[in-house]
Amino acid sequence: MIPKPTLDLSIVIPIHNEAESLPPLHAELDVVLKALGKSYEIIAVDDGSRDDSLQVLKQLAQADPHLVVVGLRRNFGQTAAFAAGFDQARGEVVITIDADGQNDPADIPALLAKMAEGYDIVSGWRQNRKEPLFTRKIPSRVANAIITSNTGISLHDSGCSLKIYRYEVIKTVKLYGDMHRFIPAFASWMGVKVAEVPVKDRARKFGKSHVGFSRTFRVFLDLFTLSFLLSFQSKPMRLFGGMGAATGAIGVLILAYLALIKIFEGAPLSNRPILWLGVMLVILGVQFLFFGLLAEMQMRTYYESQGKSIYVVREIISQPSSPTPETTPARAGK
Repeated sequence: MIPKPTLDLSIVIPIHNEAESLPPLHAELDVVLKALGKSYEIIAVDDGSRDDSLQVLKQLAQADPHLVVVGLRRNFGQTAAFAAGFDQARGEVVITIDADGQNDPADIPALLAKMAEGYDIVSGWRQNRKEPLFTRKIPSRVANAIITSNTGISLHDSGCSLKIYRYEVIKTVKLYGDMHRFIPAFASWMGVKVAEVPVKDRARKFGKSHVGFSRTFRVFLDLFTLSFLLSFQSKPMRLFGGMGAATGAIGVLILAYLALIKIFEGAPLSNRPILWLGVMLVILGVQFLFFGLLAEMQMRTYYESQGKSIYVVREIISQPSSPTPETTPARAGK
C-alpha cells in the first residue's frame, strides 16, 4: 500500500562531485518554488561525492528547512540516487533535475502547467543542443525510436533529467542498473499519459561532464534489457518458446529433407554438414523451450512471493450499498 503524499511538490536532485554548482542551483530553486505558493521539499541525494558536495549540502540545509539531504555511503550511480530520492519523496508531484546547473529551474512552472492538463508524466525537451553526432545524437535517436516502438510513448529527449511525475506513478516504478532515463517507458504499462515541454539547455559553469563514450555503449545494453522487460517480463515463454519453435521447426525440416534423400536416393548423409546443422537446431529448439518454462516459473515466483500485482487501478467508483432487510431499522408504529 502506497502512503498518501503529504506535500505538493518533491524535488529530487542526484549529486556527484557538484559542490560549486549547488549554492546557485539551490538559490534558483528557492526563488521558483516559493513563487509557486505550494508546499514543497528539496531532496538532495549525494551519491558518494569525493569533493565537498555533502558539506555544502549540510550548510545549505541548516538555513533551509525545506532541504532534505540524503548521503549515500558510496557512489552507487545516478539511477540509485534517483531511487533513494523517490523513496523519500512525499510530494503529490515529484520533480527531477540535474545538479550541474544545465537544467533551468525556471522551466518547472511550464512543466507543472502541462501536467495540469491531465498528464501523468511531463518531460523536458532540450532543443537545438550542440552535441557530437556519433556519441550523443545518433544514440539518442535510436533510443527514442526503440522506446516508441515498444511502448507507444514518443519522446524527443528521453535523456533530459528535468521531468515531473505524479506521486502514484513514481512510487510504483522500481529502478535497477542505469534505467533512470527510461522511467516513462517503464511506467507505460500503467497506461500513463506523457507529454513534452521545450526547456532550456544551459552550458555547464562548474566541474566536468560525467558523460563519456562508455555511457553510450551502456545505453544500448539498457535498451536491450528494456525491450525484453516491456515486451516479455510477464510472459517470457512467448519469447523463448517462439525462438524454440522456429529453430526446432527449421531443424525438423532439414532432417526430414535428408531422410527423404536417404530413402529415395540412398545417398550417404554422414558427409553432409547440413545433417549436423539440423540436429543442432532441434537441440537448440528444445533448450529454448525449457528456458521459457524456467523463465515462466521464475516470473511466477517473482510476482507471487512479493505479492506484486499485474495490474494498476486508477480509481474505483461504486454506489453505497442499500441497507439489507436485517439492518433496516423498524419504523415507529409497526
